Amino acid sequence: MRATELLMEEHRAIERMLDVLEALAERLATGQGVETGDPERALDFLSGFADKCHHAKEEGRLFPALVAAGLPQEGGPVGVMLAEHVQGRGYIAAMRQALVAGDGVAFAQAAHAYAELLRQHILKEDYILYPMAEARLQAQDDTLVAAYEALEEEVTGPGGHEAYHRLLEELAERYL
Repeated sequence: MRATELLMEEHRAIERMLDVLEALAERLATGQGVETGDPERALDFLSGFADKCHHAKEEGRLFPALVAAGLPQEGGPVGVMLAEHVQGRGYIAAMRQALVAGDGVAFAQAAHAYAELLRQHILKEDYILYPMAEARLQAQDDTLVAAYEALEEEVTGPGGHEAYHRLLEELAERYL
């Protein structure tokens, strides 16, 4: 599997968790019940799998390779993706704060904004940035795949990737 295909496969899992997040957000905003800890677990997936693992692969491996291949760090697609990663972290923080405050409406507002941001972000990566990467980094593909695997093992530990997918399936079964 190519390096970009691995990232796009992760996008599908992230999109599914965004569906779960929005279902949780609707329930919290309208005062419906959710299982204790499920919103936090969804945020743990998004901060752990989506950010610390997936975005780390992009920020630490893919984007530097693209910059080395001639794409600008600032002002181009790499810069836009980096800025959106930062914006997404802000929404995660806002959702965590809303949970602490017990404010379901604030959680839902941040959740919907985050989901919209990430869905648009994923489209840009899948249809603009990743094709650029495939054209420019074909000779480095095996190296990138190995680097992704090493980073994932370091970040999530043995079985961490599978644990995130089990969590995703559990929450999807409950809320979708």
